[in-house]
Amino acid sequence: MYKFITKLVFIVSFSCSFSASSQWYETQGHARTNDISVELARTKAMENALKKALLVSGASVSSVQQVVNGLLTQDQISIRASGSVNSIELVDEIHSDNLITVTIRADIFPQEKKCFAVNFKKSLLITRSHLLQREQANIGEIYLIDKSVMRKLAVQLNQQSTFTKTSSILNNKTEFSRLNNSLASDEISQLTQSLSESTNSQYVMFSEITNVSFDKQATNSWLFWQQGVYPRNFAISFYLYNGINGELVWQQRYQNTAPWTFTKRINVDVDGNAFWQSEYGMMVENILDKVIKDIDENIMCEPSRGKIIQVQGNQVTINIGRDHGLKIGDEFSLLHLNHFTDNSGKSYAGFNLSPYKVKVTKLSRETATATTPDGRLFGNIQVDDLAVRY
Repeated sequence: MYKFITKLVFIVSFSCSFSASSQWYETQGHARTNDISVELARTKAMENALKKALLVSGASVSSVQQVVNGLLTQDQISIRASGSVNSIELVDEIHSDNLITVTIRADIFPQEKKCFAVNFKKSLLITRSHLLQREQANIGEIYLIDKSVMRKLAVQLNQQSTFTKTSSILNNKTEFSRLNNSLASDEISQLTQSLSESTNSQYVMFSEITNVSFDKQATNSWLFWQQGVYPRNFAISFYLYNGINGELVWQQRYQNTAPWTFTKRINVDVDGNAFWQSEYGMMVENILDKVIKDIDENIMCEPSRGKIIQVQGNQVTINIGRDHGLKIGDEFSLLHLNHFTDNSGKSYAGFNLSPYKVKVTKLSRETATATTPDGRLFGNIQVDDLAVRY
């Protein structure tokens, strides 16, 4: 068992005043030692555990770390929501097969949360990516990387994200890439709303893999191939849309390069452990970790919206429930849909804030029943209107 205590340097992204008493959070982190050193695996496990501790306390974290001899010696962290860490302690370390598990305690000063919406998870639909230049996938025949990467992202989001509840449709491609290439924003909005409607998702994510090429010098040099190390690029662009109104919420492009350690003529299974434990696979996975952090930071304070699926007397049923973090007694405002068309004929999704507020009285995993506290009957509230927590 290893123990140490280290101070962390913080860059706080907003002005704040901390409460007088701090609180300890104990969390576990995991990492596999396949093809990497024990020291590096230990550090990755500690990063995982520390991130969990900070997110549990209500913080969203990005970190830049310097590692010397497997110990965390410097950490610069930007916190968006709340919390400041005074110290961390490595409590326990267990090695089992190729898995290392660490337990840490983090001494965190709490702070009032920046927004109420962080209490709830937003439903997010992941769609299959699109490989823009298919010929670049010839070496290794990694044509299914458009499906594999998004499957990995969906799994990691459900495991790591504090603010999303993720589902996916990966067997078939959408028309997004064709529409995006032709700048058909209205059609993309309609596609987004259609997918949102059919899957009960508040957000829909599209993506395009723009580069999986090799360095030209590497592909033209036989000697380079004989050496068994070939730099290969990976670039991917993400587009996150609000499923309610079809508007683009966030987009970002990520890219990196890592050695391709497979032989030139072998077909690589992009769903297999050999790929994801290779240097190239780990590079792609590191990009996905950044994507998860960016998704969380961009939707954590967005209002949690549930669609009304039933209206009965002074009672509504909405399509978010216990799995999204709702609790008995949570209060929601109601929005009445008010679509309109401008002078150019472009359609917009508008909303009228209803005077009614409702309180959750019954819960299932996927739905909630809420009633008006004073028993008042609803006026113009109807199915497909929204219940919103800001």
